[in-house]
Order: sequence, then C-alpha cells, then structure tokens
Amino acid sequence: MDIDLRGRITRWRHDGAARQVANAEANLGCRPPFPGRWVSAVSLIGGPTLIMAGTLLRSPFYFFVPYQLVAYTRHPALITAAYVCFAAGFVLLWPAIMALAHRIAVTHPLWGMWGGCLVMVGLFTRTFQYGTDHLAFHLTDTLGLRTMLTGIDGYYLAWRDSVWHPFRSMSGPAFFGWVVLAVGAYRSGALGLGRSVALGLMSALALGTLKGTEPQSFVAVGGLCLALIPMGVSLLREGPPPTRRALVWIVVLAAIHVLMTAFGPRG
Repeated sequence: MDIDLRGRITRWRHDGAARQVANAEANLGCRPPFPGRWVSAVSLIGGPTLIMAGTLLRSPFYFFVPYQLVAYTRHPALITAAYVCFAAGFVLLWPAIMALAHRIAVTHPLWGMWGGCLVMVGLFTRTFQYGTDHLAFHLTDTLGLRTMLTGIDGYYLAWRDSVWHPFRSMSGPAFFGWVVLAVGAYRSGALGLGRSVALGLMSALALGTLKGTEPQSFVAVGGLCLALIPMGVSLLREGPPPTRRALVWIVVLAAIHVLMTAFGPRG
C-alpha cells in the first residue's frame, strides 16, 4: 500500500512537472500581445505589492465598518493612503490577469478565457466598492461621524434589499473567479501546485463597503504575491531592457501627468 501510494505521488509530481514544461515550451517567445511585456510585468509585481501595502496600513484597526470610520476620523491620512493603495492595486492588476490568462490559454483556452474574464469582472466590482468607501470618508468630513454611521447602516440595508444591481450580481466572480483561474493555472502548467493554491486563496478576501483587514486578508493577499510576483520578475528577465527612446517618453508622460494633476483645473 505504501509503495503504491508513493508511486502515485511520484507519477502525480511527474505529470505536474511535465505540464509545466509543456506550458513553458508553448509560451516560449510568446510575449503578452497586449499591453505588452513591460506593462504586464509591472502589473504582476506592482498590483499585489500595492494591495499588500493597503492591507498592512489598515491592519492596526478592527475590520468592521464603524471602526473603519472611527479610524478615519482619527488618522485620515493613514486610512486614505491604505484604501488608495488597496484600490490602486486592484486597478493595476488587470494586465497581470491578462498575462496569466494568456499563458493558460496557450494550452487550455477555455480555462484561460473563463478564469481571466471572471477575475477581471471581480476587479471591476472591487473598484466599484472603493467608490463607496471614498464617498463615505468624504461625507464623514462633512456630515460627521454619528450621521455617517447611521447612513452606512442604511446603505447596507438598502443594498441587501436590492432586487437587482449589476455590481451585486458580480460579487460571485469577485470570489470564485480566483478559484477558476487557479485551477486553470495548475491544469495548464502555467503555475505549479503551490502557487496555484496560493492564487486561489484570494477567494477568501472580504468584499464590501468599508471592509478593513481581517486575519484571512493576509493569507489571501500573501497568496496573490506568491503567485504573481515571481512571474513578473521572470517576465522582466525574458527580454531586452527598454530603449532610451522609450525611457524618455515615460519620463515626459509622467512629468506631464504630474503637472496636469498639480496645476490643472479643479472642479
């Protein structure tokens, strides 16, 4: 029995290694067609890093809604930075998901398509939720903490009683899309078993207005970092560095963006 079990485990490990080799060979020289290698690599590294930064910044405060608003009234800059990092990480994550879905689709097209689409729908849902966070914080400045605590209670009741809303119906993909993408990553060989499981842990990340850091948040976001950041690093190493012309344009566009943000019209 023990010999048979060891043999099965050995065959299972060999099959997994063979899938990874086959996927690597199929993706050899196959750069992400859009938005390209550099943007995808920056997304694979920067997206999880920003989400982890936001998770860490708001971790000293209890995750439940009233405590998040109280924390904002006492530490507005810190809480704003935490929620901005968290939201920016999810916005930045879409090229990373496209890059991983592309690697999966080379050998398993349906898994790549469904996993990538479901997770990206979930990213839009989390961005929508950040909009309600942002509004709640600014209304707290205007209306006061007590009024906003009552208002958020009313919002949650109204959201619960909503018969239909597009982002309410998209809550499922925000959770289960990660599982589909993780299964596809493992079956295709795009990721090994450990990193595929780590990616699937993102389904444990809470979704909703003014939801702070919970214990499982570190498990979920840590899994995301483990799954995607090494892929981003390897993608950076696969090709030549950017040309001098590309670097000049990056600096010019970044400077224009900073100037327009600082001195542009405010409405």
